Amino acid sequence: GNSNYKHSQRRGAMLAEHGLGFIDCGTSGGVWGLDNGYCLMYGGEKQYADVITPIAKALTHADRGWAHVGPVGSGHFTKMIHNGIEYGMMQAFAEGLDLIKGKEEFNLDLAQITELWRHGSVVRSWLLDLTAEALKDDQNLEAIAPYVADSGEGRWTVVEAVEQGIAAPVLTVALQARFRSQDSKGYSYKLLSLMRNAFGGHAVKSK
Repeated sequence: GNSNYKHSQRRGAMLAEHGLGFIDCGTSGGVWGLDNGYCLMYGGEKQYADVITPIAKALTHADRGWAHVGPVGSGHFTKMIHNGIEYGMMQAFAEGLDLIKGKEEFNLDLAQITELWRHGSVVRSWLLDLTAEALKDDQNLEAIAPYVADSGEGRWTVVEAVEQGIAAPVLTVALQARFRSQDSKGYSYKLLSLMRNAFGGHAVKSK
């Protein structure tokens, strides 16, 4: 799941004092993971990681989609960065499609264009697949409020960037955009909310 990797490190150290192992496992795949296989990234000592390998294989595609990435904390750290990247990708799609919708003189069909991009384009992705499918039903997203919640991982990623002194402007702005959405009427925020619902089953705030 999603836990702060520093909390996982603390829990691992606490359990180690009692001779117990600890595995922190970041999980991606959303509500589709059960059918399509999850993506599991886990941290911990190798002897304990080896124990859960059969479980990881059962929940993913047996030969891929899972990895022991490092020591305790590294699984949730990797998932945190994964979610930060996810924020940036979603924001880029939302802003780009908002620009297309705003070009009224061309009267462009968002459902047609997103479906087109799914095939052979550089930006094809699962997020685009879900967005294209959702836009077939309602391009105007009239029933969706332009409110995008954040579940914490984006904040942790930005804090990590500050602590490491590494510039992460895209991830930071993507997080700030979610904050701004909570007082906005923008179409791009409706798209972000739609994408979160499509891949993760996150609640959509209705008008």
